[in-house]
Amino acid sequence: MHSPAESLRQLAAEGLLRGQRQLDSPTGPQVVREGRTLWNFASNDYLGLARHPEIEAALIEGVQRYGAGAAASRLVCGTLPPHRLLEEALAAAKQAEAALTFSSGFATALGVIPAVVGKADFVILDKLSHACLVDAARLSGATIRVFPHNDLGKLERLLISCREKAPAARILVATESVFSMDGDLCPLREIVNLTEAHDALLLLDEAHGFGVLGEHGMGLAEQENLQHRLTFQMGTLSKAAGLSGGYLAASRDWIDLLTNRARSFIYSTAPPPALAHAAIASLTLIRSAEGKALRAQLQQNVARISTGSTPIVPKLLGSNEAALAAASALEQAGFLVPAIRYPTVPRGTARLRISLSATHPPEAVHLLARNLTPTE
Repeated sequence: MHSPAESLRQLAAEGLLRGQRQLDSPTGPQVVREGRTLWNFASNDYLGLARHPEIEAALIEGVQRYGAGAAASRLVCGTLPPHRLLEEALAAAKQAEAALTFSSGFATALGVIPAVVGKADFVILDKLSHACLVDAARLSGATIRVFPHNDLGKLERLLISCREKAPAARILVATESVFSMDGDLCPLREIVNLTEAHDALLLLDEAHGFGVLGEHGMGLAEQENLQHRLTFQMGTLSKAAGLSGGYLAASRDWIDLLTNRARSFIYSTAPPPALAHAAIASLTLIRSAEGKALRAQLQQNVARISTGSTPIVPKLLGSNEAALAAASALEQAGFLVPAIRYPTVPRGTARLRISLSATHPPEAVHLLARNLTPTE
């Protein structure tokens, strides 16, 4: 058995050792780290709401009205008015009957998937699905099948195979709207059609689509007018919403069942009610004219550096060493851009991951683009 020190040495030898480097300032388009001011292209704060004065004020107001913490799980005495109001607002925004909130997006997946499927069932995942979906599928005990990224033909064959093997089983297809390390979209309409044709459930993780896509910022499902055809709409409040937490929107029956079966919901102290109070303000802002204007600014920044439609811009470099060297060079030039390596991405696909925000000034994006040219 390897000692922790030996495991750490192995990680270092492979260029996979990670450590926490503290910021010396609040998050924002610029941050201070180790005494240097850097343009922040590492954050998922796509609309800049983490420092928005209305959201900050709502959080402070929430503490003043409801205190610092909930002090109990939701099913004991931890459900306060903001929790209910947030879930009602999310359900309405997602065109669903009901919603349930969790402490994080990861906790949402870990609670939902094992409550929906079990040993007699199947989970079918896109190969590039987030770790929370993968870990939740493993925890469920269901048979896991994986299709190559966005490969509709393979997905259809897996749906046919699973249904033939177990006609009465639940089949859950789980994928993301915006893939977190590539920034591309899933072919949602085609996936919806396939799951409906084969009597499968569909969970769409809108973590990186929420706030960014759609007329009112409700994600790819809203953009494609498909919210009413999805079984489960999952997302997070920790990215474009500028706060933290996760949610699932679904039918009333599914939400009532999850309230009774989702262990990460049942056995966790409720998120601070002040956080839910602030999230209501964030959701309102995202769906407002100001939110629409912020999305327009974000798309302008995307167009300055990418031909894609999302604020996630990967620059594939291959080796861990190349990605680390490129990130270091950019930091020396005044930019915070993370090097992403295995296991976050497959081996041999290490990359820079650029995250754009509506609050980045155009000159900063243009300057980053010029500094990226030698690494492409």
